[in-house]
Amino acid sequence: MPDYHSDYEGMTTHFYVAPESIHGPRMALPEAEARHAVRVLRMKVGDELIAVDGEGGWYRIELDHVGRSEAAGHIVERQAGVGEPPYRFTMAAGLIKHRDRFETLLEKAVELGVTEIVPLITARTEKARLREDRAENILIAAMKQCGRSRLPVLRKPTSIGELLERPFDLGLCCHEGTDADAPLLDALARDVRPDAITALIGPEGGFTDAEVASARSAGFRVVSLGGRRLRAETAALAAAACISGVYDAR
Repeated sequence: MPDYHSDYEGMTTHFYVAPESIHGPRMALPEAEARHAVRVLRMKVGDELIAVDGEGGWYRIELDHVGRSEAAGHIVERQAGVGEPPYRFTMAAGLIKHRDRFETLLEKAVELGVTEIVPLITARTEKARLREDRAENILIAAMKQCGRSRLPVLRKPTSIGELLERPFDLGLCCHEGTDADAPLLDALARDVRPDAITALIGPEGGFTDAEVASARSAGFRVVSLGGRRLRAETAALAAAACISGVYDAR
């Protein structure tokens, strides 16, 4: 994983520039990002900023053109994969009726290194509607804030049956029942870091016994997150924190 140059750690505000706006050695900020740079941060010609393209590209830019709602410059340095975990991490989380709580889950999942988020439809999932445009803005803002360079993929709502057919190296089904195979941290104590991790998080009310049995049959380890009952979004973030804490440094 590339090092994040300490010289630029002080640049806490990153900017998002879609790949199609990068032309060879030059880059122009989108209008909204340019307005923030020029009007809020008071950036001017000669100033440097950090931009990411959501596909793993990290760029240090020196501005050579600034207008009221325009900012462009030349690329001084490029890196790849800055802020990204050295594994693929899919979080499949049951949809939550209260949209704001699921949106909190989205934001924090980005910070914790999740690379793919799958809203999960289960037997106990309540009807919920996710605004895709708002969700994408949340993901982009979180990516910029936490210093990542790749935008996590947000999938369409998917049934648990369909999700269980997807390949993985390590599958974890987080379940509050007494029939867990192991505590989560014990399940993560393996010598070799997996390349692809999938964590299943149930909705409010958790998974049914049949869903847990199906996950186990598909090769998932059924794991517990402790002795207390957690809200769905809390369980998702607790699992993500454990996974990133154990595997990011390996």
